[in-house]
Amino acid sequence: MWFANFFVAASMTMIMPFISLYIQTFGVESDAYIQKWSGLIFGITFVTAFFFSPIWGRFGDKYGRKNILIISASGLAVTVLLMGFANSVLELFILRFFMGIFTGFIPMSQALISVQTPKEIAGRILGTLQTGSVAGTLLGPLLGGVLADSFGYSFTFKLVSITLFTSAFLVFFGVKDMQAIISNPDHAKFYSRKDVILYILRDPMLLIVMLMSALVQIAHFSIQPILPLYVEDLRGSVQIALYSGMAFSIAGLGNLLMARRWGKLGDKIGYVKVIITLLFLVGLVYFPLAFVTGFGQLLILRFLIGLTLGGIDPVRVAYIRERAPLEMQGEVLGYNTSLRFLGNIIGPALGGFVASAFGFSGVFFVTSGLLIIGGIITLMMFTKNKSFQN
Repeated sequence: MWFANFFVAASMTMIMPFISLYIQTFGVESDAYIQKWSGLIFGITFVTAFFFSPIWGRFGDKYGRKNILIISASGLAVTVLLMGFANSVLELFILRFFMGIFTGFIPMSQALISVQTPKEIAGRILGTLQTGSVAGTLLGPLLGGVLADSFGYSFTFKLVSITLFTSAFLVFFGVKDMQAIISNPDHAKFYSRKDVILYILRDPMLLIVMLMSALVQIAHFSIQPILPLYVEDLRGSVQIALYSGMAFSIAGLGNLLMARRWGKLGDKIGYVKVIITLLFLVGLVYFPLAFVTGFGQLLILRFLIGLTLGGIDPVRVAYIRERAPLEMQGEVLGYNTSLRFLGNIIGPALGGFVASAFGFSGVFFVTSGLLIIGGIITLMMFTKNKSFQN
């Protein structure tokens, strides 16, 4: 699963640095138009993903997660392949929309591993698993930038499709889906979709942690679509895809160094405490991005963002693993993934709107504020609900 996550993450992030640049090849010249469509095309994938994640999670609980992972990787491979043949903004938009049906490979892999992991080491194990996707995220944008500059955008989409099919083969031949044994099988029959939703709503701390999934993604993805344009603004258009890839990848390096350590710390002192700390830290790191005057400064701050932001995901999944009953964990994680995708929908649109109205600096101010507010809300709920503390 580590290698499968590596290939999926590398594949998906290979195309991220040049989505906005790919739009320019369709004959679009207006900066405002490109910024708007970059946000829409980037975010539309997560509209369908928002609705399908709980469905896949429920299927995974019932039929096993291995089959869902194979379907996800194969579906992604086909849609990315077709993107290499797109001739208009509308065609790219439609393909990204259908891509959302199959998006969610990495969260589903987390569900597969978390169910088979003892609670007391869940943070460390999930943090280790995340290093696979982080390593892919680290390599993907840089490699994508080099390939796009050297061979063109269309070729890069086709190569990405091959690596996604590789992930499907890895899961098919290399993964055994070991369903955890439920002590009382009768309980599994009574967890309807309504039961799962009510369980989440009745656990305030669990609900807040899951809502932070959306908030973190709103903040994070408000930056993603405009980052190549921000890099171009800082250093010009020469080898822009390569330097955009560097800006994406450097955050992955910070994530790679700290994801497992944050998970291990969560195992030791409590997952919610780590989540609160990281929300405040990453909020503070985003703020000075508004005052960057050189590409080197951007890289340093992106690295610091990776050190802090990357720890939130495995710690959050470990907390959900701790709180949710075994029989419904896949579906609860599916709803958590849906909330993440909701943030992915709102974030790019918000970033595009704020950037066009107030400039790039405005996006960083808004992002910083959202994360710090999230930290305050989580801290207040954690203090109020002592019974839900780790």
